[in-house]
Amino acid sequence: MIFQNETIAAISTPAGSGGIAVVRISGSSAISIVDKVFQGKVRLSQAESHKVLLGKIGQPLEKDGGFLDEALVTVFGAPNSYTAEDVVEISCHGGHYLTQRILALVVENGARLAEPGEFTQRAFLNGRLDLSQAEAVADIIRAKTELSLKAALSQFQGALSKRVKEMRTNLIEICSLLELELDFAEEDVEFASKDDVENRLGKTIKKIEDFLQTYKRGKILREGAKLVIAGKPNVGKSSLLNALLKEERAIVTEIPGTTRDVLEEQLDIRGVLFRVVDTAGVRGTKDKIEQLGVQRSLEQIKEADILLFLFDGSSPLDQEDLELIEHVLSLRKRTEQDGLIVAINKVDLKKKLSSKKIKELLEIDEILEISAKEHRGLKELESVFLKHTIGKETLNGEPVVTNIRQKQALGAAIDALRAAQTSLKMGLSSEFVAVDLRQALDHLGEIIGEVTSEDILGNIFSKFCIGK
Repeated sequence: MIFQNETIAAISTPAGSGGIAVVRISGSSAISIVDKVFQGKVRLSQAESHKVLLGKIGQPLEKDGGFLDEALVTVFGAPNSYTAEDVVEISCHGGHYLTQRILALVVENGARLAEPGEFTQRAFLNGRLDLSQAEAVADIIRAKTELSLKAALSQFQGALSKRVKEMRTNLIEICSLLELELDFAEEDVEFASKDDVENRLGKTIKKIEDFLQTYKRGKILREGAKLVIAGKPNVGKSSLLNALLKEERAIVTEIPGTTRDVLEEQLDIRGVLFRVVDTAGVRGTKDKIEQLGVQRSLEQIKEADILLFLFDGSSPLDQEDLELIEHVLSLRKRTEQDGLIVAINKVDLKKKLSSKKIKELLEIDEILEISAKEHRGLKELESVFLKHTIGKETLNGEPVVTNIRQKQALGAAIDALRAAQTSLKMGLSSEFVAVDLRQALDHLGEIIGEVTSEDILGNIFSKFCIGK
């Protein structure tokens, strides 16, 4: 439960030592509290908003009469602040003890420690941000690549909110006409024909479905794609990982089964984050440690967003290859085969492997040929990775669905609209159709926070860092 009448405080910069640290205070008493511990040329209550003041931080009434630090203090008067409340930010030297001591001093004088995400939650509750924009704040902080940052900034600037509001406006118009008919039921007046309502519902469902299709891309931009390199022992999985990373990260030897466990590294390919997983070679073995590695490899194959199935081009297809192909086909459903990429490695050596046979067994059309040792075909391989994640499109400011909460709300809205279509086809009265439309409106409203619950808010903002 959030109490907005209380003034909150937190350290907004990362923990540890640094050049500077920022202590943020927000609430109706923020200025008066900091006034008690800050001594500058003017009192903060008399200072202009959005101006930086130099002074000393400390408690002048302390026994030794000393101060803790010389600091810069900025006042942001309501409503022109991040939280739309009075906000004061103290920029001090970034020592761990010093920042904790200043925070304690602020709390001693009337503030309380902020909960995780409470500053952003107040920004939402005060109308400074809608819920999707508030979620974007966390995504901006966590962004690890250029495209993930662009996607988060687009959502923060309201691109997703605008799209959802357009959908809601269309449904509100339809719903208003239907509910108006109910007011004139005795006069038998029709404000919207059945065909017109069906047509507009169909178009709206199509728009939401198209928007929902962006979830896979949005999720990858936000979280990255899990790329698993799989194959039998000694096909060059670790060598390929090293080649993609451009560093010797995995141990490589000519001995089959060198990799015994799962190794994961992050790779930025043209602004898209890939979590590349090197797995133990899958084969039958009596070695208990290797067996554990094989089992983990199979689990990774099942969970992969993209599975890179690697073969050794210098060796003919053997029983181990066939058994692994069976494993892959059984672990990955047909609906997931768009995430399957097949490559033949070691093309710098004499080729002894039949691409045609592999295509038949895996029911695929394309096989890439690479040499991890000589770095041949890697650019083409990276292009295929991108094709299987975000496609050839660029963002261009277009919104994408980035999290499961948004996805579920859109799916529920579609279900409600289909129920409205069914009601229309069954010839039910406008009242029943209007009820379904209202449910769809509520689900869309959940995305931007026009309809929400305390539990949903608590779940969203608890994932933020303290001080944001």
